[in-house]
Amino acid sequence: MSTRQTIALDAMGGDFGPDVVIPAAELARADLPGVHFAIFGDERRINPVLSRYPELCRVCTVHHTEKMIANDEKPSAAVRSGKDSSMRLAIEAVKNGDAGSVVSAGNTGALMAMSKLILKSLPGITRPAIASIFPTMRGKTLVLDLGANIACDAEILVQFAVLGSVYARVVMGIESPTVGILNVGSEDMKGHEQVRGAAAILSNVQFPGRYYGFVEGNDIAYGTVDVVVTDGFTGNVALKVAEGVAKMSSDYTKRALTSSPLAKLGALLAMPALKRLKKSLDPRFYNGGMFLGLDGVCIKSHGGMDEIGFANAIRVAAGLVENGFNRRVAYEIEQLMNQEAFISSVSAQAIS
Repeated sequence: MSTRQTIALDAMGGDFGPDVVIPAAELARADLPGVHFAIFGDERRINPVLSRYPELCRVCTVHHTEKMIANDEKPSAAVRSGKDSSMRLAIEAVKNGDAGSVVSAGNTGALMAMSKLILKSLPGITRPAIASIFPTMRGKTLVLDLGANIACDAEILVQFAVLGSVYARVVMGIESPTVGILNVGSEDMKGHEQVRGAAAILSNVQFPGRYYGFVEGNDIAYGTVDVVVTDGFTGNVALKVAEGVAKMSSDYTKRALTSSPLAKLGALLAMPALKRLKKSLDPRFYNGGMFLGLDGVCIKSHGGMDEIGFANAIRVAAGLVENGFNRRVAYEIEQLMNQEAFISSVSAQAIS
């Protein structure tokens, strides 16, 4: 990492709070020289854990607050009553320029609501999206939106395509990422008005990626494209189905490999391959849902994740800041909105 930066951590979010956040910061510290951590939460719970890591103590500052956002608290209530909460103070650190990014495993709805209220959206972005990396048969695919926006019009889906393309280029290292719109079929006439409208725009404009066309649900696992764009309702369903299938497959595999003495022997012989398989599909290494489109970097870790998973979310945050993600998005959105083809397409859809 070539530049110094501060990462704000909501130590009280998630299922385990400081017991995971602090060890995760220690794991990430070794990979992120020069990074400083601003840790927000109850110092009575933070300091006993932090004292185990003397090297981490040298690169972090604890900001005490006893208030925290409950996992089941409604976003509207969290916004009203969470002024001095660890989550809000961590977000405000980014707003005030005291940190370059924020990472929290807390209440997703509250985190998104507070982030949108405090950080606002980047110029040209109507609504931020939740994005995450999915493991696929070809490698990795970025999928967005995963739940921030239940309904999206064509222009918002196009903005998601830009957000995803920029991420694929600056973080995943894909020079010309392919972008597909999730649909019920690959034919041009399939799907509702919004996805067909987005397809019409992306087919006629220049943006940081290459428009592939419509993709179906199984294309996510195949890795057909580098970026899959969809609305938050469909994306969240796809995410939960993928998580469920992964757990079911793991459970079935364990049952099969322990079903008989011969099966157990086969499992023993296949153990090295099984360990490689487990690592390639381990959700901890894909942890870190990104709130793309905000005027600040905000990363959501899964609430039940351990320190390895939370450390990965910290690395994602550091990478977005290091690669100037938001600056690149602002530039690409401005370029898109100035194109005659984009203006004409949006105007035509508004009239129809």
